[in-house]
Amino acid sequence: MTLFDRFRPAAPTPRTGRLVRPDRRLFLRGGLVAASGLALGGCDLSDNPQVEGVLSGFSRLNDRLQAALFGGTRLAPTFDVADITPDFPFNAYYPASKIRVIDGTTWKLDLSGLVSDRTPWTLDRLRALPQEGQITRHVCVEGWSAIGHWSGVPFRTFLERIGADLTARYVRFDCGDDYWTSIDMPSALHPQTILALEYAGAPLPPKYGFPVKLRIPTKLGFKNPKHIMAITVTNDYPGGYWENQGYNWFSGL
Repeated sequence: MTLFDRFRPAAPTPRTGRLVRPDRRLFLRGGLVAASGLALGGCDLSDNPQVEGVLSGFSRLNDRLQAALFGGTRLAPTFDVADITPDFPFNAYYPASKIRVIDGTTWKLDLSGLVSDRTPWTLDRLRALPQEGQITRHVCVEGWSAIGHWSGVPFRTFLERIGADLTARYVRFDCGDDYWTSIDMPSALHPQTILALEYAGAPLPPKYGFPVKLRIPTKLGFKNPKHIMAITVTNDYPGGYWENQGYNWFSGL
C-alpha cells in the first residue's frame, strides 16, 4: 500500500452487493494532508476544479509509484485446498438477480488492437491451450477477501499465441455485463495472470464470470473482469468502469 491509498470506500449496500464509490473528499483530506501538510481549513472540497485537479495528479503519481514497485516475478501468496472460502462470494456493480447468462456455444472472444491474429476464439480453442490452476486470494476494494481455486490459460501464453505486441502499454477487457477495465502489460504478462475457465475444477458458473474471466491475484478484485467478450492491446489509455469514476487505475496489491 502506498501513501495515497490510505482511504477506503464506504461499506457495500448489503442487499445489492454494489460497490460504493469512494468519497473523494475523504481521500483528499487524508491523502493530501498526509502527503504535503496542506492546511485545508474550511475549504469546500466538493465540486472544486482545483481540488479535482490536485486529486487526479496524486492519483496518477500513485499509479506510477505502484507500477515502479511492481515485480514481474514476485508472486501473490498461494494457499491449500483447505483454505478455500466456502461459497466464494459474488460481487459486481449490479445485484445477483441480474447476473448475466451467456451462451457458451455461440460465444466468441473478439480481438483488436496491436495483435497480428485477430481471429475470434471459441471456448474449445481456449480449452485446447495449456492450462494452469491456482488457489489465490481475491481482495475486494470494499474491504473483504476470499480464497478460491481458479484454472485457465496463462494470459502470457494467450497473448503470445495471438501475436500481441508485448511492448504495448495496456490491455483492455470489454465484458458481457457492460463492464470494462484495463491493465498494464507487465501485469498481463505476470505468471499468475490467467484467463480463468474453471472454478473448483468445473466450468465457471455465471456468477463467477462464465465463459471466461481474468484472474489476476496481484491486483484488487475490480481489476478481475468477468464475462469477457473482447480484448484490445493498445498504447492508448483505456480507463475502466470504476477507474473513470475515481478508483485508482493500477490498483496493485
